[in-house]
Amino acid sequence: MRTIPRRLLTALALTPLLAGCFAAGEDGSGTGEGAGDSGRLRVALAVPPVQALSPYSNDATVLSKLSVAEGLTALDKDGAAKPALAKSWTQKNATTWVFELRKATFQDGTDVTAASVVNALDHANKAETKPRVLSDVTLTAKADDADTVTITTKTADPVLPLRLASPALGILAEKAYAADGAVSPVGTGSGPFEITKLTGKTKATLDRYDGYWGGKAKAPGIDVSWISDGTARANALRSGDVDIAEWIPTAQAKLLDADTRHEVPSVRTDSLILNTGSGIFTDASLRATAREAVDGSVLVDSVFGGYADPAQGLFGPAVSWAADQRVAVTGRAKAASAAQVKSGTKGKTLRLATYTNRSELPEAATVLQQQLEKAGFTVKQDVREYTQMEADLLAGKYDALIFSRVTLLDTGDAVAYLASDFTSSGVYNIAGLKDTKVDQAIKAAAEEGDTAKRQQKIMQAEAGILRTDAVVPLVHEQAVQGIAADVEGVLLDPRERSLIDIDTHLK
Repeated sequence: MRTIPRRLLTALALTPLLAGCFAAGEDGSGTGEGAGDSGRLRVALAVPPVQALSPYSNDATVLSKLSVAEGLTALDKDGAAKPALAKSWTQKNATTWVFELRKATFQDGTDVTAASVVNALDHANKAETKPRVLSDVTLTAKADDADTVTITTKTADPVLPLRLASPALGILAEKAYAADGAVSPVGTGSGPFEITKLTGKTKATLDRYDGYWGGKAKAPGIDVSWISDGTARANALRSGDVDIAEWIPTAQAKLLDADTRHEVPSVRTDSLILNTGSGIFTDASLRATAREAVDGSVLVDSVFGGYADPAQGLFGPAVSWAADQRVAVTGRAKAASAAQVKSGTKGKTLRLATYTNRSELPEAATVLQQQLEKAGFTVKQDVREYTQMEADLLAGKYDALIFSRVTLLDTGDAVAYLASDFTSSGVYNIAGLKDTKVDQAIKAAAEEGDTAKRQQKIMQAEAGILRTDAVVPLVHEQAVQGIAADVEGVLLDPRERSLIDIDTHLK
């Protein structure tokens, strides 16, 4: 079994900030097109595409996991910004950065130029659904010449190079962007693998792009199947139908052969999100009651089979600096009694949502339902596949959500997560939180350029968010990836942004 030692968890520290779903078929299983001796990688992913792999949706991470698209920068193993389509950059002042582009081509044969970078970033800024990574910043890109781009921000953004590494800000060829706002990465990325066919929400075919600036990939292509059922993903790996299966359910993990089971400390935190914008949890005392009623620690063994840690806050042990910087939470509302809960809810049912893409979450919902009912709530579950409920979640149609979130996904910097999920204008603010003190705390962290002070302000913002009881952390997950014994070079990424690159191949 390959594991990432605890000492390597420092890779997620902020110290080097500024360094220069095959929806299951009718039989619940699926087979990639590349079986046999072709050398193609067969991959089972968990969450089917929401918007045809648009980078402005949760689909963006698929483009980075499969090395389809790139941004100006990328994140190295230590969480620092490293060159990607930009070979170097210089900060001119607090709000101005200059990026020099490398010689590269898109998969449609056109050149990567300053104009194409400006075009891509302009479209991201104007997207109807704004990428989460732009929740707390306004940026403007200008082409100085064919190979030089100047990016300015409305206010100081000391982590702009990290922000530009977000999968949502990948640079695509001009033809990717339709007049109606749709964005297609099919044949328009710049990475070593090109999407040549996307079949709805079930399959995708990727071929090696031999014009990649970084060299020729070792695998000739990738055949992707989206299998939303975790047990079916594990079965596909065991039966030899796929070579790589992500997010193996903890109940299935120990059923895999030791040489195919790979545990990865993760920055993923599972929480109970309470809707503060509408419904019964607009009442702070009822949120406090829910927080006191819920005990996430019982999930560690009963639901996650030991592949999790009890929640410490929004950030768990994989975020190495968080524990030492944690701030005590004060000023919380007083919990209501059981009688007050019945009176306060006025006979209304608590609508508890979660999704099936992570098989542990429906199990957790059953445990939490019992805990909440013991506190006096009447609870009804709504459990569906994530893509079927995302719009309703963002529209505030549930009272509570059991949610699994990679806290350092968007930039590798915690501020972007806090801004998108908990500020009044956050584009992923499922909690509907509008709290002036929280907004101010997150803004203060975003403007801080000193690493140590930024970490302190992040943890002050965490305490402010927890004060509102808009979110109740439950557990910090450990990811389990399934990889066949004859596959080499799979990336075990605690941030869950990378999986396959030019070195990933069959032996």
